[in-house]
Amino acid sequence: MGTILLFFIPLLFSPLVFSGFLEYDQDVLLSQDWTHAGRVDPSELLELTFALKQQNIDLLGETLSRVSDPDSAQYGKHLSLQEVASLVRPSELTQKVVQRWLQTHGISNCRTVHTQDFLQCTMTAEVAEVLLPGSRFNRYIREGQSIVRSSAPYSVHDDVHQHLDFVGGLHRVPPREKYVNLKQTRSKAGVHLGVTPAILRARYNLTAADVGSAQNNSQAVAQFLEQYYHPADLAEFMNMFGRTFQHRSEVDRVVGTQGGGKAGLEASLDIEYIMSTGANISTWVFTNPGRHESQEPFLQWIVLLSNMTGLPWVHTISYGDDEDSLSAAYMMRINTEFMKAGVRGISLLFASGDSGAGCRHLGKDQNTFRPSFPASSPYVTTVGGTSFKNPFKVTYEVTDYISGGGFSNVFKMPDYQASAVEGYLKSVKVTLPPQSYFNTSGRAYPDIAALSDNYWVVSNRVPIPWVSGTSASTPVVGGMLSLINGQRLAKGLPALGFLNPRLYKHKGQGLFDVTEGCHLGCLDEQVQGKGFCAAPSWDPVTGWGTPNYPALLAALQSE
Repeated sequence: MGTILLFFIPLLFSPLVFSGFLEYDQDVLLSQDWTHAGRVDPSELLELTFALKQQNIDLLGETLSRVSDPDSAQYGKHLSLQEVASLVRPSELTQKVVQRWLQTHGISNCRTVHTQDFLQCTMTAEVAEVLLPGSRFNRYIREGQSIVRSSAPYSVHDDVHQHLDFVGGLHRVPPREKYVNLKQTRSKAGVHLGVTPAILRARYNLTAADVGSAQNNSQAVAQFLEQYYHPADLAEFMNMFGRTFQHRSEVDRVVGTQGGGKAGLEASLDIEYIMSTGANISTWVFTNPGRHESQEPFLQWIVLLSNMTGLPWVHTISYGDDEDSLSAAYMMRINTEFMKAGVRGISLLFASGDSGAGCRHLGKDQNTFRPSFPASSPYVTTVGGTSFKNPFKVTYEVTDYISGGGFSNVFKMPDYQASAVEGYLKSVKVTLPPQSYFNTSGRAYPDIAALSDNYWVVSNRVPIPWVSGTSASTPVVGGMLSLINGQRLAKGLPALGFLNPRLYKHKGQGLFDVTEGCHLGCLDEQVQGKGFCAAPSWDPVTGWGTPNYPALLAALQSE
């Protein structure tokens, strides 16, 4: 990303008219145990991200539907980054208004992206507080991590408000939930001692021949929250657990800056398992890129997607926030960024979370389930979790009680899943939670699942058992989709891209249906800790089920 030249035209502003933005609930800073460490020095440099209003969003959505629907004549005819830029690039007026607004405050150190819909600008805290009336920048600390955020909502002139979706770097904080945890389960003699690549390959019917070979295929994991992997851990993991299949023991590319210190358990899990099911495939790691205290790592990754050609075809991400902690405007814009990736043929897989249906307390004796974003986005493939029926043998799978799932309170149900969800709601009507707990017309998730319980991971050169979470199931599914992409690319077919329309048209073809078990819900008299339950076909705990690789390959490698 290079520095941009800003060109300005004289425009009249209404100096006393302001419109407010609030992209994050301020209580989150306190509820997630961030300690206030004082006001930021006025001369301290901040980097803020300005999300400019885009054009042709409806056309972008229509294009995504056509290139992702296997019944469409446009299926697989993905766009280049330049074609996406031509479609969504902000109008000249929007660019000039925002640029002049910044210039009038002395801000000129800005970078843009190919699609010209983001500006990342450096300025002092003093200038930022004048630029965005109401903002007050403070430093917050939690567990050795320091961030700079505004403790109050910000405003902009009405003239500028209509040209911006949001300004990033003010409110959003890294969530505490990491979608990975330790469960202390003990093994018995004569049976398997936890999930390893060999166990996964046995359960999902991957043979030693099921490894990557295509030269133009690649996959990626994205890591935030100051999580890093260590190359030595990956090499040791493959030495211990990868001897029965051809594999790679090194990451091909790291985008961003790997931090020092200890490896993160989640980062280790992500990379070790996407490279186990997606064996012998070129793998990238996106990590916190040059993180400044005022940057938001997730938003930095989103911006990178708009500025890189030749991206990996599959990305798996274990990250999320409660929907109700984010503004609708922020989530809508992030959805647009997901659409931009999908029309380029990129598959984005997000973990469904480890809180079951979640729970939000609304008041006295009143609760509701709590969906998570981006898991609830209609434009990503969301991965839930399962456990073996017998935790010590390779048996059929049941739900993992932590598997995130439910119904969005923000996004309407997309057409591609309406029939499947309607079928579920009708078939289990008598056992459903009360309708006051969830939105029956919202986007339902997850879409697919895999084992999420009792994994082995190597982190800081130590083999660690009992690691669980949808952070495990997501890269496992991602690796298998990468294998399928490799087969498609070898036949001259396009990458799978946005998978959901095809996944729902196949109605579970190529997947093991998971029909037993329920996940967590609110601990109250109404639902008594229970959320939704698995059922035949699609359900909001395990989606359509878990991969049966040979059958899934057969279903997805055709044109």
